[in-house]
Amino acid sequence: MKAVQFSHHGGPEVLQMQDVADPTPAATDVLIEVKATTVNHLDLFQRDGSRPVPTLPFTPGLEAAGVVISEANGFHTEEHVLTARAAVAKGGGGYASKIAAPASDLSRIPDGVSFEQAVAVGLAGSTAWTALYYSGRLQKGEKVLIWAGSSGVGSLAIQLAKHTGAWVATTASSDKRAETMRQLGADLVIDHRKQDVGKVLQEQGGVNLVIELVGTSLQTSLNACATDGRVILIGNLGGQKAEVDTQSWRLKRVSVIGAGMAHATPEDEQKMLQLVADKAIHPLIAKVMPVEQAAQAHELLHSGEPQGKIVLTHSS
Repeated sequence: MKAVQFSHHGGPEVLQMQDVADPTPAATDVLIEVKATTVNHLDLFQRDGSRPVPTLPFTPGLEAAGVVISEANGFHTEEHVLTARAAVAKGGGGYASKIAAPASDLSRIPDGVSFEQAVAVGLAGSTAWTALYYSGRLQKGEKVLIWAGSSGVGSLAIQLAKHTGAWVATTASSDKRAETMRQLGADLVIDHRKQDVGKVLQEQGGVNLVIELVGTSLQTSLNACATDGRVILIGNLGGQKAEVDTQSWRLKRVSVIGAGMAHATPEDEQKMLQLVADKAIHPLIAKVMPVEQAAQAHELLHSGEPQGKIVLTHSS
């Protein structure tokens, strides 16, 4: 089979298409022909050496959508499936053309949902679902702030929160991004470059829940909260360090909960795919590129330009 790998750390140019051995499924696995995957920030960190990988050469790709090759563990040949846990599959991650994934990790892709849409939900949707419902305990009628609304996680979190019946505020860094966020259903879009996010939301009475994707904005998230608010820390797109005023945190009784690298269950991932089939949510796809252009895709993600997910497709 074919796989895009890196054999040493470095820039995007270290990503190379290679011929590698087909994976050998274990008894609990399902063999899948991969049709689509995505590019995540972790892929970039693994490639440049700032995050460890198990072995070199390494095949990235945190999620994969594809076709079942042979009957196994209740899955049938030609069924369309998604795993948001491709990193633990045999054969490598989603940058490989075949993987052997544990059957317990798979969700079925409903009719009417493309492979590209499925992977754009994938890990981003699983993360958003975990933050909103497992850690955040979101309830209908609550107010939510979702940072980085044009990101893969942020754009899905906006739509899921609105589907639940929440009032949703988000942040954007341009008029174009702000308009996209309104189209996704955001009630309030704040330009964090020009406005004080915490002050604006205190004028709205404060929010009950914050989905914190930036990290360095943690103090602003605390400022935005109403009393007894919850901040779910799931990303650090702005950096890993933040300085906070513990007095304001303490007096508001805000709970800050770390929820990084958590997954929803495959059953809940299946629910999200059904919401896509029902056209209740629409995964935001920035660009679809062949997997052979993985290096260019890494450069594009690093630029900060994309709104939504960059999807990589396999031709065979």
